[in-house]
Amino acid sequence: MKIFNLKLGYTIILSIFLISCSQDDDMLIDKTSTLTDVPVTYSPMEYQILSLLNEHRGSVGLAVLEIINVVSKEAEGHTDYMIQDGKPSHDNFPDRYKYLVEKASATKVGENVAYGYSTAQAVVTAWIKSSGHRQNLENTDYTHFGISTKQNAEGRNYFTNIFISR
Repeated sequence: MKIFNLKLGYTIILSIFLISCSQDDDMLIDKTSTLTDVPVTYSPMEYQILSLLNEHRGSVGLAVLEIINVVSKEAEGHTDYMIQDGKPSHDNFPDRYKYLVEKASATKVGENVAYGYSTAQAVVTAWIKSSGHRQNLENTDYTHFGISTKQNAEGRNYFTNIFISR
């Protein structure tokens, strides 16, 4: 009889535990693991860009942004697309937005792209001088970002910098 009661007790406890865990809790765990499990290797230029962007934000009194690998991986996919297409663009931005809302819990997404610059300083300076790009860099809502820089076959650099709010 005690074994039956013990099994019944475990069944009740397990049922209560399963009922108390909402679907939202499960999704949060999945999103957190996605953020940390995405392998990304950053080049020295990418690290420089991240540093320069945060230096600029600090110089105008804004909080620094944290890098998230899943955002950089999405930026990398777009950089590959631009190289294949042969021109900088914001093509398919709604798809990136939707993906980052789902995978990184983003509530807002912005992006800067560029091509042809040979140094991190040059591309960051160009973004700062452009009012639209600067708006992304200085947006107080953004909390995280990702970067991708790659060269095409001719050695021309392409850049994608994605900003998100969480």
